[in-house]
Amino acid sequence: MRPIEREIARQNWKGMVCGCGNSAEHLAEDLLRLAGRGPGREPGQVSFEEHVWSPAALWEPAPAVASVALAALTDEVTPAARGWFLSLLQRLVAGEGTDGASAGRGLDLPEICRDLAVQGLWLLYEEVMLNRSPGSAGTAFEILTMVELDRTRLQRAREIAADWLPVCCRTGHCDDDTVADGASGV
Repeated sequence: MRPIEREIARQNWKGMVCGCGNSAEHLAEDLLRLAGRGPGREPGQVSFEEHVWSPAALWEPAPAVASVALAALTDEVTPAARGWFLSLLQRLVAGEGTDGASAGRGLDLPEICRDLAVQGLWLLYEEVMLNRSPGSAGTAFEILTMVELDRTRLQRAREIAADWLPVCCRTGHCDDDTVADGASGV
């Protein structure tokens, strides 16, 4: 069993409520399809909007999906699938709100997703440094700007990877100032 399949199997999808109002069970199949592990074995882009995230909030399955996205970075997935998982993770760590039911239980889903990304810092730095596919290094770097507290390490990575990072990452325009303020004690 591949890392992504193990991580999907580890989650209680049936016990989570999806943003669509149904059980999150269908997300397991969608994540497998995204990774190219579903029927046909070809990766296919899947929209998780209104299931896991929306412009206003994240829903209960968001942390489970973030864990699967990180597992995908350890797995052998196509460059396109890698980019899709990174984009999905980026949306989750950039989330600003939590659905009402989860908030009522005291959950801060964006914060949980950012904490999960912190556990995978080394995966994100590897994506930046290996520059495996167009856009992936930039997306991974943008995620790092939202979760990396060690701004010196982030700046050093920026300097090393400057030749293949997007302009916004090279110049610091994509940096999350709230993380930087928290790191400096401001």
